[in-house]
Amino acid sequence: MTYRAIAIDGPSGAGKSTLAKRLAKELGFLYVDTGAIYRTVGLAALRQGVAPSDPAGVLPLLPALVITTAYAPDGLQHMYLNGEDVTQAIREHRVSDAASQVSAIPGVRAYLLEMQRRFARENDVIMDGRDIGTVVLPGAALKIYLTARPEARARRRHKELLERGQQTEYEAVLQDMLDRDYRDSHRAVAPLRQAEGAVLVDTTELDLDESFLALINLAKERLGL
Repeated sequence: MTYRAIAIDGPSGAGKSTLAKRLAKELGFLYVDTGAIYRTVGLAALRQGVAPSDPAGVLPLLPALVITTAYAPDGLQHMYLNGEDVTQAIREHRVSDAASQVSAIPGVRAYLLEMQRRFARENDVIMDGRDIGTVVLPGAALKIYLTARPEARARRRHKELLERGQQTEYEAVLQDMLDRDYRDSHRAVAPLRQAEGAVLVDTTELDLDESFLALINLAKERLGL
């Protein structure tokens, strides 16, 4: 059986996860948040007292990490680290930065690549990340590059953090986002960029419903749904 895949790439705060989850629910596809997988590795490094940017410290941790996923009835992807549900823990602000650093290590990306591709071999998937259309699923039926201006993305992320009870300043969130954009787009392996054939969708001036409408129309057109 041949399964269909939708790849959604873009910078942090563009709305990838929120929109991909909603799109997956609407289409009956499996949603795969690859960023959550890298966040789990980043969390493991922090807990072990290892600098997330240090390959010599991070790579030896990988064989002992048991990273698994499970899905709630509403389609929410839960992440487990050595049997512990870390779905909430990986959303802490400090883990976002750690995820960006471990994802720049070629050995980490190679280690997790097969795990990501297996989802697409076994399910109709919507997968979001930073190298889905370029590396993980270059043959996806629909590739989308979702973006927005940094200031808009920072406002959204700041609001999200406050709603979770994490007190931080907007300026700090914006600077962290700019730093992460630079790291993600300049790393040596699988840098963030718009994949060949990907449709650019800028959500700066769009609200959530308008952004979703743009994506669902693209999916229906490209996949004949």
